Amino acid sequence: MISVYPACFFKDKTGYSVVFPDLNWLSTCGKNKADAFRMAIDCLAGYLYFLKREGEQAPKPSEISDIFPEKILKELDVDVDGAFVNMVAVDVEEYAKMHFEKSVKKTLTIPVWLNNFAIEKNINFSQTLQEALIAKVKAR
Repeated sequence: MISVYPACFFKDKTGYSVVFPDLNWLSTCGKNKADAFRMAIDCLAGYLYFLKREGEQAPKPSEISDIFPEKILKELDVDVDGAFVNMVAVDVEEYAKMHFEKSVKKTLTIPVWLNNFAIEKNINFSQTLQEALIAKVKAR
């Protein structure tokens, strides 16, 4: 199912920034307009995917005609010149399959004795590596 939300795009010092006013002012940026649109899709997909995984309901999107860049940018204390509102659409399930849930194959080397012991104990190598990597990432 495709989700569509309005986003406010505006030029800044390093490129373009994007704000989703309906989604707690969720924001992202890009080097140029095309990059900002790609990043907006990724940001929207990630946020909606997170809400779904947490069992939370996404807010209803506003109509594009109800979003006023002047009001949004005034609150952010940003120059309004060149700002525009555009709808950003993404199929969250399809996007997640390609970007969030897709597994990649890794080759690794371990000592023979450890390999034999793990096989003997019926240890799932992939699961063990994922658990160890998650713990390592969380520790940083």
